[in-house]
Amino acid sequence: MGAWGTEELEALYARLQKPLYNVVFRLVWNREDATELVQETFVKLWNKRRKIRGETVEALAYRIALNLARSLLRKRRVRSRLGFGAEADVDEVVLPRATGEDRALEAERAVEVREAVAGLPPDLREVLLLTELSELRYDQIAVTLGIAEGTVGSRRSRALKRLRLAMGEAP
Repeated sequence: MGAWGTEELEALYARLQKPLYNVVFRLVWNREDATELVQETFVKLWNKRRKIRGETVEALAYRIALNLARSLLRKRRVRSRLGFGAEADVDEVVLPRATGEDRALEAERAVEVREAVAGLPPDLREVLLLTELSELRYDQIAVTLGIAEGTVGSRRSRALKRLRLAMGEAP
């Protein structure tokens, strides 16, 4: 265990900012919230810098980001039930450049994929997003989520099967 300084955390931020954002964005579906959650993740890491171990820092970053995203989603649900506004911004799907009919088909497909991913149980959705969008290995994802390494693979497999079914594809 060694104290992490500004340089080490800046290098970690440079390496993890984009993959962390990608995972968090696909949980909260709001650019500003995702950006804030990533920033808050690194503030929390900074506050824990004296306790950080190099071999677990990436898993810790993802664990913090996932916990923050879960907390935000819980707050959104409560606010929505109490009538204080929408659960999430729905116009945040980022599409590649295309024209005409291709753009319409891509937009439709993006919405289908988003709905299929959102329809997954949280445990499958988190594993899928971490395996596909983070740079973590299965053992690191297992530490991040507090599950066995073999469970990561089985949940990923189940998530992909459910996605295929939801998208009308053969399993």
